[in-house]
Amino acid sequence: MPGEVILTFLILGVLTIAGAVAALTFRNLVHCVLALVLAFVGLAGLYLQLGAQFIGFAQVLIYVGAVAILVVFAILLTRGAESTLESMASPSWPSSLMVSAVVFGILAWTIHSSVASGRVLPPQPEVTVKQIGESLMSRFALPLEVIGLLLTAALVGAVTIAVQEKKEMK
Repeated sequence: MPGEVILTFLILGVLTIAGAVAALTFRNLVHCVLALVLAFVGLAGLYLQLGAQFIGFAQVLIYVGAVAILVVFAILLTRGAESTLESMASPSWPSSLMVSAVVFGILAWTIHSSVASGRVLPPQPEVTVKQIGESLMSRFALPLEVIGLLLTAALVGAVTIAVQEKKEMK
């Protein structure tokens, strides 16, 4: 059992890192977004493995299901899908990599030597996705509906602006 958990964690970690690196290195913007979706799915899997069901499902619904699709539509509506011919690498990438490694080392050392890392936390109450859903549909129903209306209005506005710009270009 523990070996399976570690193997699953490693697979999801590699999937997340590979998606993020691919999103940084691809030249085609649509391919970058699809690689970012892969990183988001890997991150959602890590959340689910850690027992954070609500955060994992929210990651899938919000980032994979909404943000990534919105970015793809924005790229396609603005005709930004063409790849550029210029180099993606900066001449200062070795020094940037070194600075990043030093910052990572300092942060890792600080976290490892922190007093809070040795403290035992009290047990957290078990909150399930069902309890969160019931709370959203009872106590927080009105704010949830208002947010839904605002997002719908923003989507209609974005489509209206895109259609008007398309008509002006003709």
